[in-house]
Amino acid sequence: MSARQSREAAAAAFRAAAATRILVKDGAFGTAIQGAGLTEACYRGDLALNHDQKGNNDLLNLTQPKLVRAIAQGYADAGAEVLGTNSFNANRISQTDYGAESLVRDINVAAARIVRGVADEAADKDGRQRFVAGALGPTNKTLSLSPDVNDPAYREVDFDHVREVYREQVEALLEGGADFILIETVFDTLNAKAAIHAALGLAPIMISMTLTDLSGRNLSGHTVEAFWASVRHARPLTIGLNCSFGAAQLRPHLAALSRMADTLVMAYPNAGLPNELGAYDEAAEETAGQVAEWLKDGLVNVVGGCCGTTPAHIAAIANTVSGGAPRNVPQAPGRTMLAGLEPMVLAA
Repeated sequence: MSARQSREAAAAAFRAAAATRILVKDGAFGTAIQGAGLTEACYRGDLALNHDQKGNNDLLNLTQPKLVRAIAQGYADAGAEVLGTNSFNANRISQTDYGAESLVRDINVAAARIVRGVADEAADKDGRQRFVAGALGPTNKTLSLSPDVNDPAYREVDFDHVREVYREQVEALLEGGADFILIETVFDTLNAKAAIHAALGLAPIMISMTLTDLSGRNLSGHTVEAFWASVRHARPLTIGLNCSFGAAQLRPHLAALSRMADTLVMAYPNAGLPNELGAYDEAAEETAGQVAEWLKDGLVNVVGGCCGTTPAHIAAIANTVSGGAPRNVPQAPGRTMLAGLEPMVLAA
């Protein structure tokens, strides 16, 4: 079986599992890494880099692989079946800030191999398949908006460049053993489309939007319905929401997406809203209780955690969804749907 066939088989197994139960995704890498209290020297390791590396979480795949593995193992032990890679900023654009852009391929290959090892060992122990999602963050550039208020037409990057940046990352994550490509925390829909273009034909795709305000729009101004209209051509394995707010604030927007998306819905909220110091105070039981409300309304097929969540949060969520009925995936509507900032639906 070729690597591509293996990934398609993983997607088929994922859909089959999601038809019978709600699957559980892991939680935040950043929260665990911050808790480790690493110094700049810990981030840097033996690498000869000129910039300060403190905060370069992706580099830890090379310099602190045991820590990254322990974090992934913690989530697997907590009940996560979908394990993301520690590669949110492991792209050439973001790594340029650290002077580490030459290490992008190595970082991503290592990120996927670490989590692949955890996933396979967990599956060997209990016979239940775990899935590795190669994570692509949004980069720190935007294709839709100008960073210069005096020049609205100016862009720091163009579509072709962003696509090629993502392509490099996608290929390395797949080389390391990722099953799927997870395009997450999408604040700019055009950035997401560049990532989709990079991944199409190589692996099944998961897509997750992030909202920038309670009105339910991302930074480029799209509602969740318009976002779905913009990306549904990719036929993603999952579509959903992550980060943004806590589960309670996401609920109405998740409901809107759930009603219209003819694929699996995955959502992984923050542990509530951050306090004045930027920390997250929501206890695991409270997060799980909010997720329980999603189950009552049949909104999700896959759930997990984002900023502020820990293995305790994932364990509480896994306990909450155990035995719960997954969302029924609706039939695709027989209508043309186009996207501006709002969706436009044409009568059949």
